[in-house]
Amino acid sequence: MNTNWRGMCISCLIPIIALAQEPEKGKFIIDGQLLQRAEYRHGHIQPLSEDQEAAKFITQRARLQAQYSFENVTLFMSVQDIRTWGDSPQVKRDDNNLSLHEAWAHYKFDNEWSIKVGRQELNYDNARFLGNLDWFMQARAHDFAMIRYEKGNRKLHIGGGYNQNGGNLPVAEAPFVVPNQYKSAQMLRYENKGGNWHYSFLAWNESRQNALLEGNPHFDNLTVGLPTLLYTIGKNQFSGFAYYQTGKDFVGKSLSAYDVSGQYQRTFFHDETGGKRFRMIAGFELISGTNTAETENNYSFNPLYGTNHLFNGYMDVFYVANRHLNSVGLNDYYLKGRYEFSKKFFSQLDYHYFQANAKVNNGMENLSSGLGSEIDLSLGYIVSPAFSIQGGYSHLFQTDTYDFIKGGNLQPTQNWAYVMLIFRPNMPQKFIGILF
Repeated sequence: MNTNWRGMCISCLIPIIALAQEPEKGKFIIDGQLLQRAEYRHGHIQPLSEDQEAAKFITQRARLQAQYSFENVTLFMSVQDIRTWGDSPQVKRDDNNLSLHEAWAHYKFDNEWSIKVGRQELNYDNARFLGNLDWFMQARAHDFAMIRYEKGNRKLHIGGGYNQNGGNLPVAEAPFVVPNQYKSAQMLRYENKGGNWHYSFLAWNESRQNALLEGNPHFDNLTVGLPTLLYTIGKNQFSGFAYYQTGKDFVGKSLSAYDVSGQYQRTFFHDETGGKRFRMIAGFELISGTNTAETENNYSFNPLYGTNHLFNGYMDVFYVANRHLNSVGLNDYYLKGRYEFSKKFFSQLDYHYFQANAKVNNGMENLSSGLGSEIDLSLGYIVSPAFSIQGGYSHLFQTDTYDFIKGGNLQPTQNWAYVMLIFRPNMPQKFIGILF
């Protein structure tokens, strides 16, 4: 990062911090977090081929957050430094690790209606489609404007964003070339709770510009769905979600895809005083895919802006970092068990069985739909209200079909392990990247 940009980030925080010296004019909160994760990657995210070796490294996020509230206005900004240990020299003037994560203003018209504008996280439901990507150090935020109506359990959010390469003129004829980003987007989300039910509805429309095609065309796609559908009765909980995607994909092919999930959770015992609890989940997720022989249409669902690490196994070989997109889809059948020894310590074991959703053909014959299975072991311990330790181990047992769709010549052993230190003094989320 150049010195001018670093100075701008810091100088933007100074006016907010200065307001803390005049408490009669409002409420000021300053907060921060530090995450450090040591990883051993042997096929995590990117499957390891026979001629490759495992990667070992430590990544870190240091984030400073400042919030100022006065009457009906709240201003918020967060700046973060993301680095891998050793990627900067010990003696240096600057680097490219510091950036602005969020900067937004929230204004309340009354007790129900408000507007929120600026760079902000969109983190909804179980984060399958819209998530803040908290697991990855850089996280995710959108340049967005949102009108919000909230009364009791009812919430209605309507918003949109319009993106351009930069503000320097002329820009009218310049194609939008920021990777993995929409040119414009609009969303509508409604949520409600009542009795034993909790549900939400989402409509997300976006337009992407492809500067690699003649004329720099725009292609629109629409995703509608029920991100949350949950019913609780006693110690039993039934939940699921469903999405349908239509329109055009990034290269102009007709798009028709779906993502459907259902699961059953049972709490076998819960000692509220001591914190001991044991729960299990059985469920499935069916993500549509495109046959390998199909060339005209696209039937592969894209979870777009979800926190995909939370789903389909923690090895992250499906849908994380844009892997497995426009492919044969995925059927994920899973069983999870979580035992909480106390309010501070838990262990969790997950099992996944993976299948291709669409036909896989190697040019001579159709292959088996089975892609393999995965086990994920997770552990977490709360040392203090400000400090937690988390770790895990994952192992993928792949099939020949998996080897084929991932390019072939893969090592027979694909696994991953990590240990993470989490310093978050004022946040309720003491663990990261584990879904139950």
